Amino acid sequence: MRPPPHVTASPTAAFHAWSSSSRRRPRHRGGSGMTMSVSCCRVAALVSLLAAGAATALLTFSLLSSPGVSTTRRTDFAGTLSVANETPPPPHLSAPPAPATQPPSPLSPPVVRPRKREPSYWRMAPEEALRYAKKKIRNAEAVLDDPDLYAPLFKNVSQFKRSYELMERILKVYIYQDGRRPIFHTPPLSGIYASEGWFMKLLKESRRHVVTDASKAHLFYLPYSSQQLRLTLYQADSHNLRPLAAYLRNFVRGLANKYPFWNRTRGADHFLVACHDWGPYTTTAHRDLRKNAIKALCNADSSEGIFTPGKDVSLPETTIRTPRRPLRYVGGLPVSRRSILAFFAGNMHGRVRQVLLRHWGDGQDDDMRVYSLLPNRVSRRMNYIQHMKNSRFCLCPMGYEVNSPRIVEAFYYECVPVIIADNFVLPFGEVLDWSAFSVVVAEKDIPDLKKILQGISLRRYVAMHDCVKRLQRHFLWHARPIKYDLFHMILHSIWLSRVNQIELEG
Repeated sequence: MRPPPHVTASPTAAFHAWSSSSRRRPRHRGGSGMTMSVSCCRVAALVSLLAAGAATALLTFSLLSSPGVSTTRRTDFAGTLSVANETPPPPHLSAPPAPATQPPSPLSPPVVRPRKREPSYWRMAPEEALRYAKKKIRNAEAVLDDPDLYAPLFKNVSQFKRSYELMERILKVYIYQDGRRPIFHTPPLSGIYASEGWFMKLLKESRRHVVTDASKAHLFYLPYSSQQLRLTLYQADSHNLRPLAAYLRNFVRGLANKYPFWNRTRGADHFLVACHDWGPYTTTAHRDLRKNAIKALCNADSSEGIFTPGKDVSLPETTIRTPRRPLRYVGGLPVSRRSILAFFAGNMHGRVRQVLLRHWGDGQDDDMRVYSLLPNRVSRRMNYIQHMKNSRFCLCPMGYEVNSPRIVEAFYYECVPVIIADNFVLPFGEVLDWSAFSVVVAEKDIPDLKKILQGISLRRYVAMHDCVKRLQRHFLWHARPIKYDLFHMILHSIWLSRVNQIELEG
């Protein structure tokens, strides 16, 4: 069978095909001239085939003898040796030469250097990892651009970002399973003390940070609720908080006798989170709990000797009305639609609110809407939340204690808070620049409050309002925590407190 026309035969195969065909005598319808012509064609074809074979042999011999060609020997399946030639490709098929290195053009984007490989934190001892983190935070590289962080909100956004990244990679927390319910392990998720409950709930659900092996932990959590402690043990109208403090003291003593962890640092790597006004006073019966442990407290009063700025954490007080929808009422109006200069309505708890009401309350000034409780004639036209959304400034005076849930409410409704509490340590004050999004007024300056607020230019106010809107994400609870939200901000402050306690070697 003849090969298809598109298959090229070798010279030898072509020669045999020609020989066999020459034995057959074709039938010729023409004369002898035609026969001679066919014979000449056959001879010419034979000569061409022989010439092609000779040229192929000559080319092969020249390539084998060329020093630029590598020759390898291989053994075929029959055991004979054959030669495989590796010839370079023709010049027109060669790879193009590599272009010469040129200096980057001034308009080209900057070269991003790859970050150095991080060490294996899980192999480090807890204090070694904290010491490493402290060095890295101090030497944090400048943040050029991060869409999740707005630099004017922070004292040092580069250090915050680096510290937060290290917290995510390093921090492990051990949660004690001891303690009787409902005082322990029963988080309140609604009301004005919900911060302690939401933190407890979300930390318990965290797979990233919680460990069951206490030897790997950098921090130890005492999962109690100051609100549940009050509801369970406090005798109404007794004004006696000693039983509450004694209960917490006995719990810590039990942990110290049962486990080795408290005694290693005398409680310096342990923390609690308490939002009730009495939270600080429940720690006073145990010396190391009061002096050494990290206390995240809503009642962050620096004048009483219980809250220690720099070690303890100011916990934001958040009002959660609907636990299943904690973000239900979040949002506000633009600056152009905020017609009220300042607004406050609430119970007359403590000394500061009395002074505020005396100077600005009961309709004395239409720009300053200050009420003890929102009157029905007013609330029918505009309720409490609508007042906050229509006001430029929301007044946040202290009550019986320095803290107030109105600060976070102001953020929720995009209203610039005016904080009137002389000894209050502001939440996340170690990383946030509160002058960018709030006004702090001394208690003695309440008579000049309107003058102080009117002295803020419109340009300045617009910038502050924009900062409030950008800050809002850092004060929101989510059923599933997201980056830089309130749960992570609280956890970061506790982490940073512990890191700052570590002494660097050398």
